[in-house]
Order: sequence, then structure tokens, then C-alpha cells
Amino acid sequence: MKIMTALYGPTDAVERAQLLREAGASGVFTFEGPFDVFTPLVLASSVKGLDVMSNVAIAFPRNPIQLAHQANDLQLLTEGRFILGLGTQVRAQIEKRYGVAFDHPVARMTEMVGALRAIFAAWNDDARLDFRGEFYRHTLMTPTFVPGPNPYGPPPIYLGALGPRLTRATAEVADGLLVMPFGSKRYLHEKTMPQVHAGLAAAGRSRDQFAVVPEIIVSVDAEGNRDHHSTRMLLAFYGSTPAYRPVLDAHGWGDLQPELNAMSKQGRWQEMATLIDDEILYTIAACGTPAEIADHIRDRVVGVSDRICLYQPGPIPIDALAEIVDALG
Repeated sequence: MKIMTALYGPTDAVERAQLLREAGASGVFTFEGPFDVFTPLVLASSVKGLDVMSNVAIAFPRNPIQLAHQANDLQLLTEGRFILGLGTQVRAQIEKRYGVAFDHPVARMTEMVGALRAIFAAWNDDARLDFRGEFYRHTLMTPTFVPGPNPYGPPPIYLGALGPRLTRATAEVADGLLVMPFGSKRYLHEKTMPQVHAGLAAAGRSRDQFAVVPEIIVSVDAEGNRDHHSTRMLLAFYGSTPAYRPVLDAHGWGDLQPELNAMSKQGRWQEMATLIDDEILYTIAACGTPAEIADHIRDRVVGVSDRICLYQPGPIPIDALAEIVDALG
């Protein structure tokens, strides 16, 4: 199984990437957090043999031309080992933090993938750039701005999705699906994968033409981490968001979402964690010894994927990561 795990920022990106490679990781990814999502990947590209991925870059505040240049550069730097992972984020973050529109997110994201493909075709196949959509319009590509054909081809485009409409659309237009970390085996197999199969059928594509990459929250038993408090806080944060209620609903826990949401608006973050009981914790997150974590992961993704991303509430010890990698084979 291929295992990717996180880089957290630019200052130690190269050193951490080297340690992760030595521990057996096949790749590294970044997320749109307190640091730029692409800078650590540029730095980590100097570490040979690692796949690198944005997981995820928030799409709507950027435009397709910007993303295409960043992705093309990273594809060159990594010698064809870059995956452009994009996500929508939620309405409040897009409108209130980024200050851009969030209307029609599924249609907008689908169109962005089409625009990126048109730009890559103009650069790699000498196709005339003439993309005219509802949200994006690209009709000019003069030679000054053409990087030329990428010797490794355009990078694959993966989309992060949770809801049924975006999951299905992802299977229709993208190269892969990044399964959100707030999830479970039941939700993956009973809710996500049926939409993947429906999207592939609608597009006339086969399953082997499409990657599904689950991201799984992991929390290793260690001194001071027997209760997995930081992981409970993370699950409480996710669970307070209306977009993630379907995962709770799949297990009969849906009423917890508005309760967590109300507490978050009151700033009661520490109290929220106490509502994440052991059943919820061990269903959504892979917790325990490295061997127990590997068993959870293997059981969750069987028949779905041979590549996973490890989401760590905080960096886990490198030796523990190496044990997880070894246990997953």
C-alpha cells in the first residue's frame, strides 16, 4: 500500500520529507492551513522518489491559469510525481475568509477542471485555447506565456469531495477522488463508492481509470496521548460543521452536529471534545498502537484503494510511522 503523509510548513519541509521517505512513506501532501499549500511541495520536490500532492488547494480563490502554472512547475520539479488536489472548502470560509463567491460549487468545480484541461492542452498539444464557461473564460494564450510541452505530461487532477453530487461529478471529470478525513468505513463503502461508480458509468469510464484516495485520521497511543484528546477535539470541530453531518447520520449520530455547532459559536471548544465518545472516536479515527492503526486502515479501505493519506492531528513519531508503514506492507 502506498502511504502519503503531511508536511506542515516551509521551514522544515525538506528535512521532514527526507525523514518520511526513510520511514517508508511513498509521498507527502500539504493542506490549506496556516501556510501556503504549494511552497512546501516546491521545497520537498528536491527529495527524490517521493510523490507530492496538494491535499487540498482551495480552488475558488484561485483561477485556472494560476493553478495551471503552479501545477506545471511542480510536475517539472518532481519529474512527473505531482498530483494537483483541489477542494471547495465550505461556504463560510470561502465567502468570509477568502472573500470570493461560493455559488454553484459543484458546477464551478467541474468547470474549473475543464478549464485546466483546456490550458494543459494548449501547452502540451498546441491546441487553440478557447474555453468559454459560465464561471471561467480563457481565450488568449500568446507564445510569451506558453511553457511548452511538459516532458512528463500534465499532472493528474484529484478533487476532494464528501457530498453525493460533488463525489459523482468528481468521478465524471477528474482523475481521482480525495476522500475527506472525517469519514468511516460505512460511509466510504455505502455512500461514497456508489456515487463513484455512478459517475464513472455516466462518463463511460472504467474503475481502473480513476483513483480513490482515502484520508484517514490517525492517533498513536503514547505517553500523554492515551485519551486521544487532540483527536477528539479535531472530530468535534469537523462534526460541528453542517457539511459533515452526513457522516454522523450514517451512524445515527446526526443530532450531535447541531449541538456541536451551537457550542462552537459559544467558543466552548474544550467541552466539545467531551461529546466525542469512544465509539465515535474509534469509528472515524484510527487510534491505538501502530499495528492497531494499520488494522483499522486495512479494514476500511479494502477493495477501494491501494493508496491512502494519513491525517495527523499532530506529527506522530517517525518510528511509529515506520511501524504503520511496515504493518501495512
